[in-house]
Amino acid sequence: MSFEDEMKAALDTFVVESRELLQDMEDGLLGLEHDDNPHDAIGAIFRAAHTIKGSAGLFGLDHIVHFTHVVESILDMLRNEEIAVSSDLIAVLLPCRDHISNLIDGVASGHIEGTAEQLSAGTALHEQLSKFADGNSPDQRSDIAQQHEQHAQSSGGGLVDSGNWYLSLRFGSDCLRNGMDPLSFIRYLSTLGDVINLITITDNIPQLDQMDAESCYLGFEVVLKSSASKEAIENVFEFVREDSVIRIVPPRSKIDEYIDIINNLPNDDELLGEILIKSGVLTKHELEECLNLQKQRQGITRGETHEAPIGEILVKQEMLQEPILNAALHKQQQVKDTKAREKQNIRVDAERLDRLIDLVGELVIAGAGANLRATKSNDVALLESTSEVMRLVEEVRDSALQLRMVPIGTTFSRFQRVVRDVSIELGKDILLEISGGDTEVDKSVVDKIGDPLMHLVRNSMDHGIEAASIRIARGKPAQGTLRLNAYHESGSIVIEVSDDGGGLNRDKILAKAIEKGLVSEGTALSDKEIYALIFEPGFSTADQISNLSGRGVGMDVVKRNVTSLRGSIDIDSEIGVGATMRIRMPLTLAIIDGFLVGVGKSSFVIPLDQVVECVELPKECAERDFMDLRGEVLPFIRLRKMFEIEGAEPRRQNVVVIGNGTNKTGLVVDRLMGEFQTVIKPLGKLFGHLQGIGGSTILGSGEVALILSVTSMTQHYSRMEQKRLLAVPQNSNR
Repeated sequence: MSFEDEMKAALDTFVVESRELLQDMEDGLLGLEHDDNPHDAIGAIFRAAHTIKGSAGLFGLDHIVHFTHVVESILDMLRNEEIAVSSDLIAVLLPCRDHISNLIDGVASGHIEGTAEQLSAGTALHEQLSKFADGNSPDQRSDIAQQHEQHAQSSGGGLVDSGNWYLSLRFGSDCLRNGMDPLSFIRYLSTLGDVINLITITDNIPQLDQMDAESCYLGFEVVLKSSASKEAIENVFEFVREDSVIRIVPPRSKIDEYIDIINNLPNDDELLGEILIKSGVLTKHELEECLNLQKQRQGITRGETHEAPIGEILVKQEMLQEPILNAALHKQQQVKDTKAREKQNIRVDAERLDRLIDLVGELVIAGAGANLRATKSNDVALLESTSEVMRLVEEVRDSALQLRMVPIGTTFSRFQRVVRDVSIELGKDILLEISGGDTEVDKSVVDKIGDPLMHLVRNSMDHGIEAASIRIARGKPAQGTLRLNAYHESGSIVIEVSDDGGGLNRDKILAKAIEKGLVSEGTALSDKEIYALIFEPGFSTADQISNLSGRGVGMDVVKRNVTSLRGSIDIDSEIGVGATMRIRMPLTLAIIDGFLVGVGKSSFVIPLDQVVECVELPKECAERDFMDLRGEVLPFIRLRKMFEIEGAEPRRQNVVVIGNGTNKTGLVVDRLMGEFQTVIKPLGKLFGHLQGIGGSTILGSGEVALILSVTSMTQHYSRMEQKRLLAVPQNSNR
């Protein structure tokens, strides 16, 4: 990999990590107003901004450094309690966070420098931030960074008096390979103060024929005049700290600290002494004292080396007992092992995981084919071998799918900002409560569920939760509550969006549906069926059109998107109490356990997690579409009739009982062919209009089987039957 490729990879990592930090920053800002002890949250927000600024400095992204530095200064004042947490301050810091995100997006798209629009927006935000710092600056200057520096120097706000810091830097040999430029760290140091002395150490550079162009052999001795804190200077080297030797000595430090550097750099004593004297860190007398003390402690002459470990020396001199030394060494090894385990977490590109899932899917199909041929051959040994292979393939499949499982709480937390902004726009006081955030689901599902959830959340806030005056008149608290909840149920994930608003008006929805011709007057519908009408295209009961809703768009998109994910959505509501929108979806969209059935020459796959049981179709039900299942009426769908499959019905048919939440339905099929690992293949745009089909799969025989979308199919069948029944009287009158 070339240096340019390594730098691009490092920059991509910077973008990804910055976006994560910005999300943490937003979460922290949104929780500040309701946090009784916000000190830790403020520190986390400050560190996020500081890390982004430091990382941007390493890549020479000066426009990000400049803007974030001002935000960081305000956050530092907040951390030092020089300014207080307020709604007005958060209302400015949130757009600042958005602006940093915009700058990061620009870098991701290849714009290393800020555009004129970005610079203008940043200046406007700086002016808004200056209002919060003006009251703390004696001179009322507009430059927040200068205000904060002056105030900090006068009050001791976390900074030290300006002085000469001594830095001894030895970068690791893999520094360049990891995409880091040693000179960029020096450039960034200049943003914290003045580099008054810089010497490049080249003693480690080998002969030309032994040199590796990708290895770093450089070191630096730096004298930095700065009033920054030691933490700020240390953070400059955050990304190379583990592989490099970084020694930082503050101004007016004890002589022992300089002795430690001299002990660790035996070949650089003269050069180091020269730098220390020229920079004013030490006088010539103090340097001689350092060197003499070094000789006394080592008991050796200048230029010699001492190979014995310090622990061994202490034991020999009876200053330390050997069991204590062994315990200390064991503890040291435990710490090293812990750090090694911590480094085992790696970031994997989502595309690589998708490729792995695709390959596992092909392996499942190939394994099914091998198992089918083994079954036909009646070779017992071969059957055992293929069964073992299929078991291992299933374990590989589950492990691969587990790699893509992520907690849905990350998606939920993003709505904190949405609820805050929309509440202000609507003039309502709404609190968001989140539960079930640890519930895991496939990342592909998380990526696609965000938009439907956004529609439901905004709809609940606009239509569901009443204005404060109305809530008080109804005996409710002025503050409305919106709840997001997730949990697992029968191999699926259920996501609930609930509010304590006025609920859905059943009569109003029905009247509007009759007016639009969606249902006929006098049609008997259950409450759930009436509530489901709001998902029809163009349906809206809003009296006024707003920026959020009332145009008859959105809810039909929600249903279409959820259905495309092989999911379903239903509503529970009670007038004056509130409403709950409940989305039920599969945990993964790639590979599922299915139940294979046959009708005529066609094969179908039913998601196994929705199969309750299989029973034989009673003979007395030959002319009916329902049966008695242990005292319970079970309606069923004849797949042969629904899909117009040709051929005579067999004498014996079976009913597969499927459950979707609390509802049960039967599917009448000819053959039960057992469980089947199903690799889901999309049908493509040409077949996107098909109702009741969620995809396709390839059987071991090479044939194609359709995967049934149970929810979509039952809803489509209900509409077909309703139209057929409504058409009967018209035909009889002719």
